[in-house]
Amino acid sequence: MTELVYTQILPEWAEALEHIEHSSFPTADRADLYNAKELRALADDFPEGGVVVLDGDTPVAMGLGIRIDFDFSRTQHSIGDLTGADGGSGHVADGSWYYGTSIAVLPQYRRQGIGRRLYDMRKQICRDLDLAGIVAGGVIPGYAAHIGDMSAAAYVDKVAAGDLYDATLTMQLSNGFEARGVIADYIRDPAVGNWASLIVWNNPDYSGA
Repeated sequence: MTELVYTQILPEWAEALEHIEHSSFPTADRADLYNAKELRALADDFPEGGVVVLDGDTPVAMGLGIRIDFDFSRTQHSIGDLTGADGGSGHVADGSWYYGTSIAVLPQYRRQGIGRRLYDMRKQICRDLDLAGIVAGGVIPGYAAHIGDMSAAAYVDKVAAGDLYDATLTMQLSNGFEARGVIADYIRDPAVGNWASLIVWNNPDYSGA
């Protein structure tokens, strides 16, 4: 395997990135996942906010997002509420927050620290653009094993307390994110009852200007 390269998203990779997205979230409704048209729109609207990982010339992972003005008094939303419809990106050019729309890694490239580095690069994007921080609906794949035993809110609380391990949320928390509850009907994924966690990272260098 060649050395991996981290670079800005380009429209020409849209089909390959669609494959990465669908491979990474196999139990989710594909209508709620990125398709090639939406990925091309994102690459055109906010290339500096999207990171693609290349093995040679082949995309193998991505960390994508848009700028938005997030209302923390109304945190319940679906991914479709933010990314828009009709193939658009949902990007708000002067938005004060970076909304993380997807981190996806091909299965054979996992457990190599790619996800953690993508989160660090998103933080640097916030610093470079003077954004307030990162907010996202975080998938909670481990909840599938507990969905019959506890609520999603109880599960997220237990993961945050270190009593349970979640492959995604535990990594996010160790990377400086805070879990601020759960989001109902965030993404159609019956394996986890359509639930997600609301995660937030505040940029300590944000000027507020």
